[in-house]
Parts: sequence; structure tokens; C-alpha cells
Amino acid sequence: MHLSACIKGTGDELDFAGLWRLLSYNRYTIQVERGQNRMQTSAANRRWRIYAATTLGIAGLTVVLMLPVLRMEPVNAALLFLFPVLLCAVYGGRAPAVFAAIAGVLAFDFFFVPPVLSFTVADLRYLISFVVYLAVALMTAGLADRLKQQVKQARQQERLTAILYGMSRSMSDVTDLPALLRAFGGGIREMSGLETVFYLPTAGGELQRHDESGRSRAADPEDPNLPVAKRAMLISEVADRGISQSMDNPVYCLPLLAEDSVHGAVSFRSREQDGWPDSEERLRLAALSDLAAGALARIKRGEEARLAQVTAESERMRATLLDSVSHELRTPLAEIIGSSSGLLESGNLFTDNEKRELLESIRNGAQRMNRLVGNLLGMVRLEGGMLKLRRDWVGADELIGAALRQLREARGSRRTVMLMPEPVPLLRGDPVLLEQMMVNIISNAIKYSPEQSVLELEVRTTDNRVLLIVRDEGIGIPSEDVSKVFDKFYRSGNAAHLTGTGLGLAISKGIAELHGGAITAGVGAGGKGTAITVELPLEQLELVDQGGEQIE
Repeated sequence: MHLSACIKGTGDELDFAGLWRLLSYNRYTIQVERGQNRMQTSAANRRWRIYAATTLGIAGLTVVLMLPVLRMEPVNAALLFLFPVLLCAVYGGRAPAVFAAIAGVLAFDFFFVPPVLSFTVADLRYLISFVVYLAVALMTAGLADRLKQQVKQARQQERLTAILYGMSRSMSDVTDLPALLRAFGGGIREMSGLETVFYLPTAGGELQRHDESGRSRAADPEDPNLPVAKRAMLISEVADRGISQSMDNPVYCLPLLAEDSVHGAVSFRSREQDGWPDSEERLRLAALSDLAAGALARIKRGEEARLAQVTAESERMRATLLDSVSHELRTPLAEIIGSSSGLLESGNLFTDNEKRELLESIRNGAQRMNRLVGNLLGMVRLEGGMLKLRRDWVGADELIGAALRQLREARGSRRTVMLMPEPVPLLRGDPVLLEQMMVNIISNAIKYSPEQSVLELEVRTTDNRVLLIVRDEGIGIPSEDVSKVFDKFYRSGNAAHLTGTGLGLAISKGIAELHGGAITAGVGAGGKGTAITVELPLEQLELVDQGGEQIE
């Protein structure tokens, strides 16, 4: 981009966005060049340090070998001059090793070959020794350098293999898109130092941008990588495989192709100006992109399966709800219609007691319908988060007493036993909701217990909790159904012959949890029947007298 491109028309209009991009690009280019210059300077300094250390090492070895106490023969000295060559080949590379070999030959000739302290060779046989020494030194340096490169490549290959294995394992285990993005992006960054961005189509066909941290947003039309990603996806649809690149925007883009369909595209970008992947790295990126595409296809299948499961479950619950509600409504409606019709059409045929029984039947049916409608509305409000607690203090005895009064007719001949501690604990919560919870639990115990049986209602206090326990002598709950009885619309297998919607205990659980408590089911007293236990937090009531002092 040039500055002239930022001027439009006659020069009266200035493209500020283009100018800002130009300045940003120039600033990025300057930062890259500075980084490259620093790296080049550091590499040059390291090379000079290696050569200086080699020179000092050979000089030191020469001084040691010239000590009179050693009386070193020239042949032995020539062998010892191979050590600096080996060290330079291992730690410095081929060029320092060649330098060490030449320096060793010169030092050996000058200090150990007669006439000493001169490069003149009196015996021509030493020239052959020099050539042999230099050849051996160069061959040794080459072998050592090759071994060093092989070790380096083996370590690099081991590192790449470990990264690829970790990425393949991570991507084979992911179940959602953010986890896939993190596993893929983190592995690519560790392996190649490249930044990755996924471009995935939405249900509407628009591309959405997903970075390696898991964040996603709609792809910006001004994003320079967007046309490259679209081109890669288009090529993969036409040909077997598509690779796209842009000269103005250094990005390498691959399509995500799996199961004969395109799932999007992934772009790779290097922070370095010359960080374009080579052919071997491109093969690795293509293989990993295929793994990512397979993981994307698997995630989509999982989402479709979950959606199908949710749809099927919703349909099952809808059918169960309609069946239960229609059955539950039909019984009290028939009772109300029959009793009211009898009163209207009988004239004076019924006695006062018979009329009273018919009116009580109408009232019982209406109360039963009211509880059913209340449970349905309560479940809707619970699931919609519309239940708001109106907290107040209520005694546990008042709570249970109000619930029993509502169920006076439903109890029939069942005997009620109450176990209440002294003093009676106070609960802080919504009295209406707590009463509805106890009504549901007690009515459930009444429904599944026979006439003449005992209903035991116990209140117990622990450290900071209050336990409300309802025990019956009914049919009980099979052990395999204990964890399911609080699910919506769930009916135990041994209760199929009894009417019910399966909402009462589910609503009770929601109310208990809304108050910071919990509800559990177990076996009743004597190993038979059912015990439903509600655990609620116990708060301390603090009173303030007129003088301003607290009374507990």
C-alpha cells in the first residue's frame, strides 16, 4: 500500500482508514525488521565467539603440549589436535570444525615439525602427514556434524510426534467446538508457531470467525483473510483438495473437508515475515486439518443427536403430560358434574346429609383440580425462573398444620402422627411455596398408602439445618427408581395402576432447592413404605427490643 493510494479524487479527500492501515503495516514491518536484525546480530556474535574460543583452545593445547615435562612426540601431538576439531563439530558445526582443523595443522607445523617455529618443512614426509591429518580431521568433523544434525532431527521429530499424538488424542476426545479450537490452535502454535483462525458457516450460510481461544464472532467483511477462506472452501468443492494463499496477505488457508462435505476453512498465519510453511509442514497442517474436520463432523453429529434426543424427550413429555392431565382432570370433572347434576335434577329426593355429601364431593373435586392446575403452573414458573421468594418467618408446626388442613378429606381413615421438637423451629422462606411443597409430599404419601395406615410427620433439627420428614406405610419405591422419583412426569413401575401426573415431587424438589435446601427419598419406618426428607437451612431469628438491644 502506498501513500498515494490513500488520497482520493483531486487530493481534497483523505482515506483515514487506509492511512491508518498503512501506518500499522509500516509499524509492523519495522518491528519485524528490527527483530530480524537483532537475531542476525546475535547469530553473528555467537559465531565469532565460537571462532575465538576455538583459537584460544588450540593455543592453550599447544602451550600444554610444548611443556618440557611432557616431551610430546610429533605423532602424538597430531592426534591430540583432533580433539578441538571434534568439539567444534559437535558444538559449533562444520565451519568451526574446518577452521579448527586448519588451525591445528598450522600449529602442529609451526611448533612441532622440524624446523620448529617455522612453517618450513624439512622432511617431505610431514607433508603427507599434514594431508592425512587434515583429511581425517575434516572427515571426523563431517561425521560429527552429521551425527549432531541427526540427533537434532531425531529430537525435533520426537517433539513433533509427541505434539501430533497429543493433538490427535485431544481432538478425538473433544465434544464441543471451543475445546476443539483450543486443542487445535494450541497444538499448531506449539508445533509451528502459527496463529490459527477457523471460518465456519452458520445455519444461515454466513461465515463466523472462531479464534484459537474459543471466542467467536461474525466474520468482518473487511477481514483480509475472509476472501482467502472462501476461496479455499470453493476450491475444495470443485477439486479434491484446495490450498489458497494471498500475496498481499501472508496467510495459508486450508478447507475443512470431511464426509464428502465442506465444514469450513482454517487459516494459518505467522508473525514472522518469512514464516511461510514449507512443503513438509504443509503436509502436517493438511493432515491435522483433516483431523479437525473429522472432529467438527463428529461434533455436529453429536449436536444433531442431542437435538433429536431433546425433541424426542419433549414429545414424550408432551404426550405424558397430555395423557396424565386429561386423566387427572377427567376424574374430578366427572365427580363435579355428576354431583352437581344430581343436586339440580333430584328436586327434594335427597336428604340433607346426602346433599351435604354431594357438595363435599364437588368441593373435593374442585380442590383436586386446583392442586393439579397449581402444580402445572408451578412447574412452568420454576422452569422459567419466574418464581420469586417472598421470605417471611413461619413455624414448622404451622406449615405442616396448614398442609394437613388442605388434605383433611383426602386423608380418609389414615392416622397422622406428628413428632415435633421443643422449641419448634422457625423457617425463613416463602410460606405459600413451602406449604405447597408439604401438600405435594403429604398427598403423595396419602395416594400410595392404604386406608387405616399411619402417616408419620417428623421435624428434626441438626446443626444449621431443619429436617421435615414424611413417612408412610405404602407400597414404597423400588431401589432402582429412588434417584428418578423427583424427575418430571416420572412414575414408578409399581405405581402404574394409580393416577398421577408425576409433577408433585418434582415441584417439591424445585421449591426446596430454591430455598437453599435439598430433598431425598428413602425407606419408611420398619423397612416398609417411603420416607421423603426435606432439608432446609435453619436461620437464627434476632429480635430487637425498644431499647435497641438484641434478643436471641
